[in-house]
Amino acid sequence: MDSLIYDLRDITIRRISVSEMDNNVYLLTGKASGAQLLIDAADDLAAIQRLLGDAAADTSGTSKLELVATTHQHWDHVRALPGLVEATGVKTAAGTDDAPELPVPADVLVNDGDAVHFDGFDLTAVHLRGHTPGSIALVYRDPDGPAHIFSGDSLFPGGVGNTQKDPERFAQLLADVSERLFEIYPDDTVVHPGHGKPTTLGAERPHLEEWRARGW
Repeated sequence: MDSLIYDLRDITIRRISVSEMDNNVYLLTGKASGAQLLIDAADDLAAIQRLLGDAAADTSGTSKLELVATTHQHWDHVRALPGLVEATGVKTAAGTDDAPELPVPADVLVNDGDAVHFDGFDLTAVHLRGHTPGSIALVYRDPDGPAHIFSGDSLFPGGVGNTQKDPERFAQLLADVSERLFEIYPDDTVVHPGHGKPTTLGAERPHLEEWRARGW
């Protein structure tokens, strides 16, 4: 199956699913520069290396993996991270409050609203507290179309991420998702979750009060 899911003006977005937990690994490549961001080196280093090889065709330049961003600390999102760092020497990024729990040191600590710059494209970090203390989403604003949110395990089709039935954590996550995503970005914004299929903010927005009422 072709990993290419979006061919936008300035970047391509590729996705593969790895592991028994259907973890999504995303790769963004600058079409002019070849600069690359990988989001969540979840598992299966060989599959990730094949993904990087496939994306070499997406740029008129020379592709170069410049950063691996981890959306949150959970083990299923970082199993290939040490091997990828060892194989490529790539720099790593994570939310400040989750970084100490990762299996490799984070070179870049990101907080809410921080910009992450690459040659030819930028993303914005959004801190979404609740699934883990330092969970982040990364948002790419396409100049010619909808924004793209890489939400980790904080937002899925049908609800927010798992908060282990803790009402305070659930309230925090729903508040952050509501205020920092739904109140900022329009309905056509594409949500790329850490597991499973994509959705849009418009598809999920009518259900926010249902989520609040059910408590998960």
